[in-house]
Amino acid sequence: MFEKRYAPVGSRPGTLVISEHSPQPSIKVIHYDESEVLEFSVSNADLLSDNILQLRACLEDQKTVTWVDIQGLGSEEVLLAIAELFALHPLTIADVVNVPQRPKTEFNDDYAVNIGMMAKILGDGRIDLEQLSVVWTRCFLLTFQERSGDVFEPVRERIRQGQGTIRKSGADYLAYALIDTKVDAYYPILEELGERLEDLETQIILSPKEESLQEVYNCKRELLQLRRALWPQREAISTLCRDESLFVKKSTRVFFRDTYEHIIQVIDVLETYREIAASFMDVYLSSVSNRMNEVMKVLTIMGSIFIPLSFFAGVFGMNFEYMPELKLRWAYPAFWIFILASIAGMIIYFRKKGWIGKANSNSK
Repeated sequence: MFEKRYAPVGSRPGTLVISEHSPQPSIKVIHYDESEVLEFSVSNADLLSDNILQLRACLEDQKTVTWVDIQGLGSEEVLLAIAELFALHPLTIADVVNVPQRPKTEFNDDYAVNIGMMAKILGDGRIDLEQLSVVWTRCFLLTFQERSGDVFEPVRERIRQGQGTIRKSGADYLAYALIDTKVDAYYPILEELGERLEDLETQIILSPKEESLQEVYNCKRELLQLRRALWPQREAISTLCRDESLFVKKSTRVFFRDTYEHIIQVIDVLETYREIAASFMDVYLSSVSNRMNEVMKVLTIMGSIFIPLSFFAGVFGMNFEYMPELKLRWAYPAFWIFILASIAGMIIYFRKKGWIGKANSNSK
């Protein structure tokens, strides 16, 4: 998941490395101002043939905001055409395409860039992590995703419905809304992991099995992946709160501080879960050891009871000729009375010592 695609050694800066498994780009545009919203798609063929008059008209309108969402990084020609259209530096488009990059925020002369990891839960319960790159100026914003599907549908609905101040604000506020939504998407993932950890704790304490141990390893691996994705984003979002830029208004930095608090909360919960998952190994070993001790205690008690019985049976089972007890009429029932009395005496003694049943508080 975190295996980075590198350009060949000695290649020029900005060389793109396209994975053969990357899907073809799908480009969707949302163009809006305070009064109206326009949504349309741009095909790859139209972009390569420069038949994008509608998109160019949106970009020339400086009083509106244009969100261009690119899902899929499987075509170098399309990505280079986008870079040329929006005047992106070759190193910027390389950071977008050669995933994964360490999360960061950069302020260039012409635009701002934020790169981070977006997480979502798939239908089979697995956690999917992919790089999300956000590039924005004062009037347009680009998002680059590795594949289709994201967590931004609530933001799109807010734009369509005109809810809040998103339609009244600029591209920097839209960048905040997307980055904040990306961070908030970690909350349901952590809730899911928390429930799994609670179930695992119950299983390990009551019925420790190897399957439970394997599930602990899976949780620890997923928590480690989330940690590697979240920790660098903390500094990237801190840069948006702290550094002044032409592309982040002072009023928007206040909202980014709220996002920074959210990611700190997420990291705190994540670290707590990692400590809990790490302690499960000790709990598992303790549970297994306790069960083994209980088994050994039962076997030891049974052995302790039958050792003297075996001794008496061995004595009276010897084939000596002069054993007067063997000729007495009451010898056989007396033998069994003695045996049963010995068993009862040992059980009473073990119980009084607290070795079986409930422990006696006065036992030493």
